[in-house]
Amino acid sequence: MNEWVIEPLDPESDLDRLLDLQRAAFTNPWTRDMFLWEIKNSDVSYIYVLRTSNEPVAAFCSFWLVFDELHINNLAVWPELRRQGVATALLSHVLRQATRMGARRATLEVRRSNEPARTLYERAGFSVAGIRPGYYRNPVEDALILWVDDLSRGTLAS
Repeated sequence: MNEWVIEPLDPESDLDRLLDLQRAAFTNPWTRDMFLWEIKNSDVSYIYVLRTSNEPVAAFCSFWLVFDELHINNLAVWPELRRQGVATALLSHVLRQATRMGARRATLEVRRSNEPARTLYERAGFSVAGIRPGYYRNPVEDALILWVDDLSRGTLAS
């Protein structure tokens, strides 16, 4: 797979499929109401989807941009589409877009055991800055807090 389009979420046509992807990717997915609140009430919230010819929501990334800080809330790819460059393409797009919008640094939390995600984020220039003990539920697990202090130097954002 090498052809895709990345664009902002269309809540009318994309939300149901995004929720399906959430359930497939995460043990504690956000609810429809959580996404609707983000879409309707937040002036700092953004959601991008990656579309393929076969899948209208092959991946998505939701994030907040607050002043000069990007906070990635969710990034998910359908299991059967993983390891094909989809997450790298989407994260790279989000980092470039956020930089254009004024982001200078970025943060996120990731499960300590999620090696594929950690590898992706480390390639993008993120490094461990702290730990949130017991942050995740089902199963209970620590979160690693990752930061990029200078997005202009990020390996995927350039």
